[in-house]
Amino acid sequence: MSANASEEHIRQHYINSWGNNFEIRKWLKGPNVKSNSQLEILEFKPTAQRMCWTYATCGMSSATQNTPVELHMFSETRDEGIIELLTAVSDYHHTGSNLSLWHTVNFGQPWQGTSRCEYGLISLPYLDGPKLETLKFNAQMTVNFYWLIPITAAEREYKIKNGVDALEEQFEKSNFNYLNPDRQSVV
Repeated sequence: MSANASEEHIRQHYINSWGNNFEIRKWLKGPNVKSNSQLEILEFKPTAQRMCWTYATCGMSSATQNTPVELHMFSETRDEGIIELLTAVSDYHHTGSNLSLWHTVNFGQPWQGTSRCEYGLISLPYLDGPKLETLKFNAQMTVNFYWLIPITAAEREYKIKNGVDALEEQFEKSNFNYLNPDRQSVV
């Protein structure tokens, strides 16, 4: 399947889940541009059903990868920095290490503003469920759609030491607000 055909399937998969109120964005600055020339970030506007901005990769997955994945993030505000962040994470996925479910990534900077969240946890798409999670192109290729949740360094260390289930329990206990860049660590 060509890259353009798979990207169209991915775009349609997002539309089936979130509607077609989006804009195609690209990060065109810095060293990640060449390795991510096909990558698009779809920027979904808030709706009555989801009162936040949604940013989703389109083209991060590839048939040549062990774990074809696409990632999405949420934000209270429109934020071009998330386009840069998802582009950098995609670049790492292609040139560094194949990312997959429950991996963490170092953003190298705060998620937004002065946020303590400088890492991301690749998680199941809990807000959207199985409808979004998996897209089968054919017998050879399945793409998984995961949620990239911004987390603090302390939360990352807690996950490494105690496991992802323990960290998710802490999220639930604290009534964790995944949209708040200024939130305190849950551990």
